[in-house]
Amino acid sequence: MLTPSEKKTLKFIQQYFMEKGYAHTLREIAQGIKINSRGVVHRYLKSLESSNLITILPNRKRGIHLNPEANENIPLVPTIPLLGRIAAGQPIEAIEGRDEINLADFIMNADRFALQVTGDSMMEAGILDGDTVIIKHQNTADNGDIIVALIDGIEATLKRLKRLPDGMVLLVPENKFMETIAYEPERVQIQGVVVGQLRSYQ
Repeated sequence: MLTPSEKKTLKFIQQYFMEKGYAHTLREIAQGIKINSRGVVHRYLKSLESSNLITILPNRKRGIHLNPEANENIPLVPTIPLLGRIAAGQPIEAIEGRDEINLADFIMNADRFALQVTGDSMMEAGILDGDTVIIKHQNTADNGDIIVALIDGIEATLKRLKRLPDGMVLLVPENKFMETIAYEPERVQIQGVVVGQLRSYQ
């Protein structure tokens, strides 16, 4: 059985891993649970290790490892869902996936999700085929935003938004060889706005 102080220490460790994706120092734990003695923190950690909740790696500044067997609901690194692929050329059917992307050092928020780009219609905005874009989930957007647009409820595409005075919605590609397409507003549902992107060079 853990003492209240040990439970508080474990909770802090779990939350730190969820937010940062890596271990903390004794000093950071002491500050987090509002005590001055790192020696006391070390005693709490040894108790948690004895309970098989953590593993302490010797001679490591950030040498605390959460044991997954005892922390099944605590991800060791934060992730956001990779929901599928998104067309940046002609619209294609949006298919939900079940993968995840580790974004511990990138953009973490409960309203974020990721989509992998296929096509080159947004290349002049620096979004290339194969890139992964980070989307803030929302159903409104400003003119000029790069959005995930769902067309007629079945086709999803990545384009820049432009609204006309007559209410028509333009989905504008960032590729001079592709044409802008106009839609009646009821045909377009905004699924989110691009807030970041990832690219691998390997």
